[in-house]
Amino acid sequence: MKTKSLLFLFLFSALSWAQNGTVSGIILDKEYNNEPLAFANISVKGTKYGSSTDMDGKYSISLKPGSYTLIVAFLGYETAEIPFTVKAGERKKIDYTLEASGVQLSDVVLVHTVSKESETALLQEQQKAVEIKQAIGAEEISKKGISDVAAAVAKTTGISKQEGSGGGLFVRGLGDRYNSTTMNGLPLPSNNPSKKNIDLGIFSTDIVEYIGIDKTYSYKNYGDFGGANIDIVSKNYRGSGLFEIGTGMGVNSNAINQENFYLQDGPSAFGFSNEKYPNNPFSGYNFNTSWNKQATKPVNGSLYLRGGDSYNIGENGKLSFFLNGSFDNGYNYKEGVARGSVSTQGVAKRDLYKKSFNYTTNTNLMGNVNYKINSNHTISFNSMMINSTTQKHEEYTGTIDIFDIAPNGGGFIRRSDFDRTTLLVNQLLGSHKLFKDRVDFNWGLSYNDMNNVVPDRMVNTFIPVDDDGDLNILMPSQNNRSENHRFFSELKDQELAGNFVLDYKIGKNKEDDTFKGKLTAGYSARYKELNFGATQFNFDINQSVDQPTIDLNNIDGYFNNTNFNNGNFSIFTFNGGIGNPIALKPQTFGGEQLISAGFGAFEYQFNKLFVIASVRGEYILQDINFDTAIKPFGKNKFEAIEVLPSLTAKYELNEKQNIKAAGSKTYTLPQFKERAPFQFEDVTTLYVGNPDLYSSTNYNVDVKWEYFFGKGELFSVGTFGKMIQNPINEVTIASATNDISYINTGEQRYLDQYLDVLAELVNEVSDLGPEAFLDKNRNISTPRNPLVSG
Repeated sequence: MKTKSLLFLFLFSALSWAQNGTVSGIILDKEYNNEPLAFANISVKGTKYGSSTDMDGKYSISLKPGSYTLIVAFLGYETAEIPFTVKAGERKKIDYTLEASGVQLSDVVLVHTVSKESETALLQEQQKAVEIKQAIGAEEISKKGISDVAAAVAKTTGISKQEGSGGGLFVRGLGDRYNSTTMNGLPLPSNNPSKKNIDLGIFSTDIVEYIGIDKTYSYKNYGDFGGANIDIVSKNYRGSGLFEIGTGMGVNSNAINQENFYLQDGPSAFGFSNEKYPNNPFSGYNFNTSWNKQATKPVNGSLYLRGGDSYNIGENGKLSFFLNGSFDNGYNYKEGVARGSVSTQGVAKRDLYKKSFNYTTNTNLMGNVNYKINSNHTISFNSMMINSTTQKHEEYTGTIDIFDIAPNGGGFIRRSDFDRTTLLVNQLLGSHKLFKDRVDFNWGLSYNDMNNVVPDRMVNTFIPVDDDGDLNILMPSQNNRSENHRFFSELKDQELAGNFVLDYKIGKNKEDDTFKGKLTAGYSARYKELNFGATQFNFDINQSVDQPTIDLNNIDGYFNNTNFNNGNFSIFTFNGGIGNPIALKPQTFGGEQLISAGFGAFEYQFNKLFVIASVRGEYILQDINFDTAIKPFGKNKFEAIEVLPSLTAKYELNEKQNIKAAGSKTYTLPQFKERAPFQFEDVTTLYVGNPDLYSSTNYNVDVKWEYFFGKGELFSVGTFGKMIQNPINEVTIASATNDISYINTGEQRYLDQYLDVLAELVNEVSDLGPEAFLDKNRNISTPRNPLVSG
């Protein structure tokens, strides 16, 4: 009897359950572009039934047949009450988009909240996006203890950071030339005349909300693209008042283990130095800083101060601000082999052992103000100042030149380099929803002011007196003037940029008021003025005078006013010395660059297939002028129009799997430095630009499969292909005293020029003989450059 009763009760319960209906749906967040809103409260008015949304914004409640009112609530958002009726066995679907509330809340304890900087939120955005994209948010950056943006980006798939490259990143094996960097979608200038992109290592992760990485071309970005566009999205403060202060200390094991950690004289510990050269450096030796290296204690330190708050304005408005100030420094020590090019017998022309002492500082100040007028209109202003420095003291010992200079080893080269960048970024951004959310208008304006100085780079070259490799008996090299020099340079880059994008939604779904697609039209432009100037003071060693030996611990004992007056050495620039009225005239290059672009796109959802078809047209003007020792009073103008089509598609295999594909045409633009005939000197190589450079053309194809198999979990496999026509490359040519790396587009006509130059050199050596050839080139004011006359 008991068994029958239990069976009857079970069947009755099952029948009752089968007669229930279900109400389910997705809750979206209007404040974040209709992203899923996790942990929203869902309840049925007047009952005990309720639920909360999961990380995908989904909920589900089982109810008996009847009429009810669904309540959707989330802290700080307008509560919604939605009447509905559910029948037996019916699966009722109710989706809703919550909008922020302007009501002031007090005495509320927030138990759980969701950060839009989280890994899960970014993965959800990646899953929904049609484009192939990646992002790393503040939450993941904090977990991994990453302090700068370059290191953060290097944690993502397919991107690596080259140590010692000044923050250089390689995306799928493509380096600085093929990448681009932006902040909030607006371009950033380079802090180095030798680089296209700014060193991302100077950006503290304290200012970052997330970093977006587009490995496939997006029509909203400039067409100078081949590897990736890296976009830093600055932090906007949300929540109640915040004030934090912190400090830290640390050591680098390589640096602290050195008996003495050496740096050059002059730069301050906080990185705000800018040493100037003397007003009259030719009539006497009167430089203010010492040639001698200075010992210091290599202890790293950091300090930060940040705060923020938000205020309700009116019924729907909110004003928030965020301020961040930080300073950190770091010491590092490296050593290893440094070699120049090799001969046909496989022998290195320069074979040196390098010790490198490095010290960096980074001062970062940022503030932003965000004014949300209402749910449809937001305006924000960002301002940031960065002062970043790199100080290197490097010592090289070994064979300087197998043909002539210390061929048996024992040569000594010392290079002390201080590089300082001051960057000011100002951005005004706006976002507007018009015509009942059917039209989105987003715009941004920016002004960037970058100043880079290399004040008082010091280089010495000393060789053994008896060619026996004895480092204790050295004299200054008399090979050419520039082997002992001081170098002063300044780079100024001012840029204005603007983006304007208008989206019109099409294909409205009557069931849920969403849209299947949109039409996009936009305009963007950037205009920059760049000016670079450099003066190098070369110390010409007098061969007719008996030179004293050098004490490596007291180089000031040789380079001083007494030895200058005694005629041991003279001081020249590349324009001459004492008595020459233009001796202090700097070598310069610079000019203007304008990129003006219009674009349009069509985006639509065909059931499970999403497509974006776009085209972008750019007018490019690069107008350069230069006045250098290699080529005085020159001008060069590059002008082009690029039409850049792109196609992107996503097919949803199911709720967890996507297949994405993209194809595009882009270009790679030469930089000012690469088109200027200016000689940049490294220890093993000299770099000279080529005024005849023009842009290369890139064709890009990507395919990727994504599987989102759990909360915050992704497995993906991708493949890509690129074809680069007329790539811009460096061609290295061995000269009489050093290697020349020359920028070249890869065309045969340039290669023919290089071969002709090499043939002339071979003929000259044959006519004069090796010893006479070296004697002829030993006393010229610069290392012989086979690519220019004279």
